[in-house]
Amino acid sequence: MIERLAIIGVGLIGGSLARALRAAGEVGEIVGCGRSLGNLERAQALGVIDRFRQDPGEAVSGADMVFLAVPLGAMRGAMAALKGHLDPSAVITDGGSVKGSVVADAAATFGRIPPRLVPGHPIAGTECSGVEASFAELYESRRVILTPLPETDPDALGLVTRMWEACGAEVTSMSVGHHDEVLAATSHLPHMLAFGLVDALARMRENDEIFRYAAGGFRDFTRIASSNPVMWRDICIANREALSAMLARFGVEMTDLAESIRRADSEHLLEIFERAKAARDRYVDSAR
Repeated sequence: MIERLAIIGVGLIGGSLARALRAAGEVGEIVGCGRSLGNLERAQALGVIDRFRQDPGEAVSGADMVFLAVPLGAMRGAMAALKGHLDPSAVITDGGSVKGSVVADAAATFGRIPPRLVPGHPIAGTECSGVEASFAELYESRRVILTPLPETDPDALGLVTRMWEACGAEVTSMSVGHHDEVLAATSHLPHMLAFGLVDALARMRENDEIFRYAAGGFRDFTRIASSNPVMWRDICIANREALSAMLARFGVEMTDLAESIRRADSEHLLEIFERAKAARDRYVDSAR
């Protein structure tokens, strides 16, 4: 399906895409690109990529599919490095978790929205990073959201859709704005809660004892606080409007919960917990 795939940023997300497409027999040559020479050499040694270039313009030469897997803060620079080096028929897509900023970067870089640009976001990942953390099954039975624009070439959209389906993913589409609102609630907010909780506890005087006695629930809830700090800083800035609104709304809920506990309002507490349990159980059942 893809004769030459260029991956800008060969880490967990980009490396897993390469492994999945190779396992499915849907890609010919894979060219990697990134700032770390050691990471690229390791990616080649692992068979994730066939060859690499540290210059993005050289990496995308002759590629029919380009996947941008760089932090959101580096997206505009990566696009600028590709400008003038892409084949006219090359499709560009990405894995950024905030689509509004990706679209704005593309418009600023190219002066318009490239028709062969298909913004996308695989809803998959782990708290680990780097090419050594990548694996072919990362996208199996996971959702990938594409946010095509009015300018998007239907053929390019079809190619990106089939690429992700070849990885075993379920592909859906939505608008850029709706995507960023949904992800602020379902992905970005939980990460903020995990980062905030661990940081608050780490700054307490008794933090050694707190962490020593942390049970499984604490480890499960805070696992995502081990995620890449630079990536999450960029996500916060890129999706600041939707995420800050969601944090403010959650703050109101936490204030209500704290007040209910202070008042020993058992009925209201039980109502909150039962409603949350029912919603969580429905989610788990529907995800099976």
